[in-house]
Amino acid sequence: MVSAAPAVAAPGAATGAAPSAAPPILAAERLGKRFGHFRALSDVTVAFPEGGITAIIGPNGAGKSTFFNLISGAVPPSEGRVLFRGRDITGAAPHAFARMGIAKSFQITNVFPHLTVRENVRVAAQARRVRFAFFRDRAAYPELTERAEALLGEVGLGVRMDRLARELAHGEQRALEIAVALAAEPRLLLLDEPTAGMSPEETREMMDLVQRLAETRTLILVEHKMKLVMGLCRRLVVLHQGQLLAEGSPDDIRAHPEVRRVYLGNTASKTA
Repeated sequence: MVSAAPAVAAPGAATGAAPSAAPPILAAERLGKRFGHFRALSDVTVAFPEGGITAIIGPNGAGKSTFFNLISGAVPPSEGRVLFRGRDITGAAPHAFARMGIAKSFQITNVFPHLTVRENVRVAAQARRVRFAFFRDRAAYPELTERAEALLGEVGLGVRMDRLARELAHGEQRALEIAVALAAEPRLLLLDEPTAGMSPEETREMMDLVQRLAETRTLILVEHKMKLVMGLCRRLVVLHQGQLLAEGSPDDIRAHPEVRRVYLGNTASKTA
């Protein structure tokens, strides 16, 4: 645990995290990314424990989106590597991530608008469980429909299963996208700003969903709404100018003077 006035982390070093006996589910080792001459991320080393919710936070330009893209396999790193349960998965194809048990939901909603809510999830379950299933009648696999309906119930869309995806409200579409991700049966779920563009009521519903999902899975999310993050996550990772600034519990991060200075500002003092 960090003290009331902990030191600033050196690039790539962690602060505020008590050692854990359990191996991490995901780890980044000296991760870096360059876009031409611009370095978006530099020498970030951080380990994510299995279970619960960890949030990646930081001001605009901190490198959060870049880091998320690297650990989710959307973009290859320029340096360093990504480990999933000790296995090097750096540069693995997206479908390989899914088969290993990693699913992701990005900030931009990505569902099939002209399919029903049930069909969206069923297609994802079909791709996960049945080889060459696209060449067979969907009635041949009733268990896939049952799986889709169970997932929709889990995310709160059980009464919307027969609606077209395009007819859903924004918050409902994000919940549908999460159900699609869950069809891959992940142990690790990566969420990029799950409450982006949502109303206060939609935000509350999404946070309730995230908490329920974390009861049986590990979640890593990027989220800008600090009040939500502080009340939701067991652990936070703070990036600043493409480097790791600090990591620890919400209380650790509230007490960290450099985090308060560069990101939390008055929010920290108001919520402390």
